[in-house]
Formats: sequence, C-alpha cells, structure tokens
Amino acid sequence: MASSSKSKKIYDVFLSFRGTDLRNNFVGHLYQALHRIGIYTFLDSEELKKGDQISMLMKAIEESCIAIIIFSENYASSTWCLEEVAKIMECKEQKDITVLPLFYKVEPKEVRRGRKSYQRALAKHESKFKKELEKVKRWKKALFDASSLSGWHLNDGDESKLILQIVKDISNRLDQTPMHVTKHLVGIECQVVKLKAMLKVESHNDVVMVGLWGQGGIGKTTLAKVLYNSMFRQFDGSCFLANVRETSKDSKDLVPLQEKLLFEILSLQKGLVVSNVDTGINIIQHRLHHKKVLLVLDDLDDLHQLNALVGEDNRFGNGSMIIITTRDKHLLTSYGINQEHVSHAFSTHQKLEISTDLVNSVLNHARGLPLALEVLGSFLHGRREDVWESTLKKYSKIPNKTINDVLKISYDRLEENEKEIFLDIACFFKWKDSEYIKKVLDSCNLQTNVGFDILIERCLISIDYELLQMHDLVQLMGMDIVRQECHDDPRRCSRLWQYDDVADVLSSDVGDCAVKAIVLKPLELKELSIHPNAFTKMRKLRLLILCNVRVSFHNPICLPNELRWMECTKCGPWIPEFSSGPKKLVGLDMTNCNITGVVKQFKNCKNLIEAHGSIAYHDKLQVLHFKWCPELHVFPNVLKTQNLRDLNLSVCSKFERFPNIPHELRGLKKLSILHTAIKELPASIENLVSLEIMLLNFCNNPVRIPSNIYKLQKLQWLRSSYSPIVFPKLRDSTDPCMKIGLPNLKELELFDCNMFRNSPASTIFNLVECESLQTNGHLTSINRWVSQGLTQVDTTSINKESSCCICLPRGEMPKWFQPVEKDFVSFMASKDLYDKFIGLVFCVVHNNEEKSHLYEFAARFNGERKNIRKIPNCTLDPGGIMLDYFPPSHLRKEDHFGQIDGSYVQFSLVLSAKGVKVWGFL
Repeated sequence: MASSSKSKKIYDVFLSFRGTDLRNNFVGHLYQALHRIGIYTFLDSEELKKGDQISMLMKAIEESCIAIIIFSENYASSTWCLEEVAKIMECKEQKDITVLPLFYKVEPKEVRRGRKSYQRALAKHESKFKKELEKVKRWKKALFDASSLSGWHLNDGDESKLILQIVKDISNRLDQTPMHVTKHLVGIECQVVKLKAMLKVESHNDVVMVGLWGQGGIGKTTLAKVLYNSMFRQFDGSCFLANVRETSKDSKDLVPLQEKLLFEILSLQKGLVVSNVDTGINIIQHRLHHKKVLLVLDDLDDLHQLNALVGEDNRFGNGSMIIITTRDKHLLTSYGINQEHVSHAFSTHQKLEISTDLVNSVLNHARGLPLALEVLGSFLHGRREDVWESTLKKYSKIPNKTINDVLKISYDRLEENEKEIFLDIACFFKWKDSEYIKKVLDSCNLQTNVGFDILIERCLISIDYELLQMHDLVQLMGMDIVRQECHDDPRRCSRLWQYDDVADVLSSDVGDCAVKAIVLKPLELKELSIHPNAFTKMRKLRLLILCNVRVSFHNPICLPNELRWMECTKCGPWIPEFSSGPKKLVGLDMTNCNITGVVKQFKNCKNLIEAHGSIAYHDKLQVLHFKWCPELHVFPNVLKTQNLRDLNLSVCSKFERFPNIPHELRGLKKLSILHTAIKELPASIENLVSLEIMLLNFCNNPVRIPSNIYKLQKLQWLRSSYSPIVFPKLRDSTDPCMKIGLPNLKELELFDCNMFRNSPASTIFNLVECESLQTNGHLTSINRWVSQGLTQVDTTSINKESSCCICLPRGEMPKWFQPVEKDFVSFMASKDLYDKFIGLVFCVVHNNEEKSHLYEFAARFNGERKNIRKIPNCTLDPGGIMLDYFPPSHLRKEDHFGQIDGSYVQFSLVLSAKGVKVWGFL
C-alpha cells in the first residue's frame, strides 16, 4: 500500500541486489565509490541490523532519492529482493523516487519476459505461494516495469569503468537539488495533488504545459517550487528559472537564461556559450528535443520570454513538462496553453483555531493573500495586542510597503489607458455596477472594453454579478499611488475622494490644480463650501460626482469646459455654470439637487449624450439651454419643471423625441428646437399655455404638428423656415368645442419650408383666425416665399404635382402681383418661357360685404379647357386675402409644346366667385 504521506528523504541511493559474491565485489566497490564523493547510500549489510524486519528495508526505500536495482542471475530467487523491487516501483508510481536498473551479466529480456533463471525462480514461487498468487503477479509486474526502464548493462566489460560511469550519472542527478520552500505551508499538499491530477503528468506521449496564474503574492511561485520538488527526479533533466521578468528586461538579457537552462538540464561541467537569443533557440532545440525535461519559468510577463526559452514549437522530448507562473492570463491564452490553473495557490478561507478577535482582523485584512499573511504574521509575532491594533489601523490607510511593492508590479506593467481606469476604480468605483462604470469612464475618453479585459487578465479586478470587485489590498495599493503624487497638497493629486481633501481644495482658488476627478459620497449629509472660482484652475477636471452634500455658496459656480461627466445628487441649492467656449460634457445627473437657476450652462457641450431624467423636475430651474449639443439624444421623457421660462435645444441634431408635458407649465414662454431631428410634437404641447415663441427652423425631418397647437392662445411667433412641416387641418381637431385659432399670432415665418413636398395634393393653410396678423402681422416671409421660391430656376424643393392655398385674415394684395380688372386673364407664352414654366400664383382679396365659401379657377390651354380648380374649404372673412398656387400639370396636362403649331401657346384662366374686391396673378 502507498504511504499516506511522503517520507523525509535521508538516503541519496538505495542499492537492491542479491548474493554474497556481488556484495563482496561489484556492489561493495560501487558502494565505496559513492561513499567517497559524499553520496549517502543504503546497503543492507551496513545499515540492516540482525533481527530487523523487512519493514526496515521498506522504510529505507521510501527515504531514498534514487534506487539502483542490480538484476543478477539469482536476483529473482529471493522473496526479499522481489518485495524490494515491488516497493521501489510503487514509490516510483507516486513520483517519489528515481529508478535505475543495472543488468549484471543478464539480458534485460530475461528479466522482462521471465526467462532462464528468472523463469525457474518465479515457477518455484508460484508453487510455494499457491494461495497467494496475487503476490507473485505483483512481483512479475514489478520485474517487467523495472526492466523496461533505461539503465546500465554489464556482461564481460570493465567493471571499474562502469562504476565510474554510474557514480558520474548519480552525481549529476543529485546535483539537481530541490528548491527551498517556506516551512509549515498549510494546505499545500492538497493543492499539489489537485494540480497533478489536472495536469495528467503520467502522460509520456506529449509535452505538457501548464500556467499558474494569479495576482502577486498569491503563492504561484511557492506552488511551482513544491510541484517541482515532488517530481524533478523523474526527468532526464530539470531547471527552475526564477524571476524571469526581473532577469529579462529586454531580449539581450534572455541569453543568460538560455545558457542557464542548457547548463542545468544537460548537467554540464562547463557552460555553453550562447552568442545571441536566436542562436540559443536553435541550440535548445538541437540538444533537448529528445530529452524528457522538467522546466519551470517563474514570473513571466512577455511572449518573447516564452518564445526564447520554450519556442513556438515543442523543443523538448515526449513526457516533458513546462510550468509557467504569471500575473497575465492573456499571456497563457495567447500562447495556446489550454490547461491552466486559475485558482489561488492556497485556500483563501482556511479555517484556523483562533483565540482573539485580532487574529480574525488580520485574516480579514489579508483576504486570503498568502504574502500578506506571511509579512503581517512575521511582523506581529510576539508583539503586544495594542501593537496589533495600531498596525491594523495603520495598514487600513497606508499599505505595508513589502506587500504593496509586490502588488504594484502588475500596475507598473499597464499602459496609460489601463492605469487611468485602474486608479479610478480603486479610488471611486469598487462594488459599483460595471455597466455604469463603463458609461462614466467612456465619457472620460477612456477605452473600457479593452481596459477591463486587461485588468481582469492581470488579476487587478473581477466582475461578479455585474458588480466590479477588487481585492482590498489591491485597492489600497491604487489609492496609495494617488497619495504618493503629493503627500501634503491634495491640489497636486489626480483624484480626490476624502471629504477633508475635497473641502480643502474647493474652499479656495489658490494655484494651479492637477485634479482630474472628484468623487465625494459621504454617508451622512456634509456641508461643503465651494469658492466661486474653485474649479477655474482645474483645467484637467473630467469627472465630478457630489452626493449628499450641502453647498453653502449660493452664487454661480463656474465649471471647467474639460468636464465630461457630472453628477450632483442629493445636494443643496447651488448654481453651476460653464465658461464660454466649446465644452466636452457627455453625461449629466442632477437628481434631487435644488438648482436655483441655470443660465445657458450646457451650450456648446459637443460631446453631451445624455441629460439625466432629474433635469425635468427642478422647479426652480428657469433657463435651460442645450444649444449646440449635436450628440445629445437621451433626454427626459417628461417635462415638469414648473418655473422653466426658456428651453433651447437648438442644433441638437440627434435629438428626436420631444418630451411629454403631462401638466400645464405656465412659466415656459420660449421654445427653440431649431435644427433637431424631431419628427413630431406631442399632443400635450397644449399644456404650454404661456408659450409665446416657437422656433422650428431647419429641422432634419418632417415635423408633424398636432391640432392641439390651436390651443396655444398666447403664441405670437411661429417660425419654421427651411423645415418640412406637416401642419394640421382645422377639421383634424380632437376637441370640436375648443376655440380654434391663434388669436395673438403676430409673425409667421414659413420661408422655404417645403410644405408642397410633404402636404397632400390640395393643401389649404388657413390662418383666418390669426387675428393679430391683421394689424401687426408681417407678410414679408410669405412675400419672399412666393416671389423667390416660385421664380428661381432651381425648383427641386417644389412638388410640381401639388397645388397649395394660403388664406389670411386681412390685408392688401402685394404690389408684385399683376392686377386683373375682369373675371378672366389671358396671356401668351413662348417656347423658352414654356420650358421654364413652374406654375402660377393668384391673389384674391375679398370685399367687406359677406363671407365667401367657394372659389373656382378654370384653366384653358390654346382655347381648350384643361382643369377646374375649386377651393371649397377656404372661408374668407370680409377683407380676407387668399394666395393660390397652380402647378404646371394643372394647366397643360399631357400636352407638349412640340405637338402645337406655332412658336407660342396661349393660357387663359377664368375666376368664378362672389364678393371679389381685387385679384391678380404672378
């Protein structure tokens, strides 16, 4: 049976043999030769006292490093020898001893196949042990396995030369001494057993590679040493290359490592000279590709190291094993290592019998990090309890230098993007939602997708259940890096998170400031005095998060334009403002923050993507400008800011959805949504009961206006020039009882609004109820629309298949119309004019006697009637004015100029209507 635990090694060599002749001659000489050079050898005639049991031999085998089995002619005749060889092979299976056979004047096949003397001896044993045949089978198997191993063979050669060769070989093997390992390692053996099972080290047909991955101080090197010590004698050669990262700082420094690898594995008396890394790669492949080797590469951090020492293709013989320790998981996966040990080297929650709460506190501080346990345990051993308490308080704020230096190695190897992300997480975002952190840090121009992956691969962070986590000591290391930027002046630190530091920096505007991020979230409400110019010197500030603080200064506070993410939640009343110029703000959250007034603070925030929903509930907010925020597309779904007077979302080219207005907002007087991507205004627009100015110019999409717009009784200016709009028809009103019209409308701007393109074929735009246009109205934009929009050569914006009619409450016919004295008009058109003809515009002014409900234009082409246009829905009050557009298709239909005789064609139109004061055409 296998021993339950490994015995301590006492002997270098165990000699197993049979016969007095061998003891007094060959074996005796071999024993003396080994003894002379200090190789401690077990020989039964020297060590086994008379009367001792065979258990003494078995124990000696367990306590030996190497077993030499000398197979002679009579070896199998001894049951003691057979028990020895069975025990030796059993220990070999446990990877606990190196076995070397020596065939003394017998052939290996005699031992392996049970021939000649071995056949006779085994037959006698089978006859003698008829009831214990399993024992004989065990002996046969042991003989077969042992004789199949590589060793030495002596028939009639020089025995002295063979003894010298054996001594040299044994000496070389024993020179491969085990690695020093710290004593009293708790739980290490079970980790080694687990790792061996995973590695399937019994495989002899492949080269096995394994990576031990984890953060600094976790015990990777210790585990690799114990694993190495447990099996290095089973290989033709072995080498443990420690601290590869430190030794190989560039490709030139890999040469000494290549030389050491060759020297140790080949057991050379004199080292090979390697001229350069490429030469070393070829030498390793040439000299070792047939050898079964054990190679440990400790603390790798670069693929160049692996390629130089192991190679892109396997350079070692079958059965070789390569163990790699690293902090970088990506290094292992990119090299193609499929089997990797990713758990901690030691159990992270080892249950120990403890007598004081202080011991528990130390264990909690270490959080399963073996390096921390070793350092703290060494320091606290033998000290008083008050020293323990003081040490724990100290290290909860300032990390132990020894531990910190080891952990910081992983940080030092990061690139700038990953360093910035790591420090932000360490100082601000541990145990926060990972998606939220990505959104915040991405807004700060950091690349979190690759950054998070690298930090996870380097064991600096982890994400569990969507929460970002970090070892306490790793977090302390990150915080300490920021503190080291300046011990005495927080203004020179890149990040602030402690209340005292934040209060100190924000209370004045003295000197330049290096702060990049401020995150202050006290558990209890804190007073915070902010100097009005405190932020003006923070030219690098990109992140500002204040929560649960009461700002004691009530005048506007100027924020830097470099700020990218701003959160002020549960804060007291204050007025944040930006200075003039382009801004980089991307995210804004003002939840439960009592803003007393905001004036154009977000103008020119060209990176702003989202305005937090809280902005819709600030009742003291009066002016809110997001002008020139082209990336803004996330906005509150509702607007409830009762005292808002001016809302400006102009040139927010990705802003598509105007918020719903569930309740009346009596404060809002001006709404500017020029150059947006809005497609429609909500029906709740009627709740803007005090709105006086609405600007819709230059919108990207056709804007559908709801019929509820007629409820805006105080609307005075409506501008939608250069924007395709879909205006409601009067009969579309959802409230037949409401007063229809815009009685206070003074100015209507519709220049180049492309109504033709998006309106039905017969559109009537009725402004009869817009009474203010009668005395204060400005027809300039309509004049320009008619005179310019219909006379320019480039008429691509006009739908030439659609007519349009505009009715106004009162007015005079513009002077640029040609008056008509009778009820018809006729004119000639040349071929050149015909080709450019884009339609006719007519103006009709009604008399002051009665309303008119029907206008009819009859068009004739060369005397032939082509179309009758009736306008039944245009009801004109006395003195009203109508403008009507005839497209070319309504005049000539399918006729073409080339089919008509002569160089001219004649157009004529007849007007049929009652109460016409004057009319004309253009």
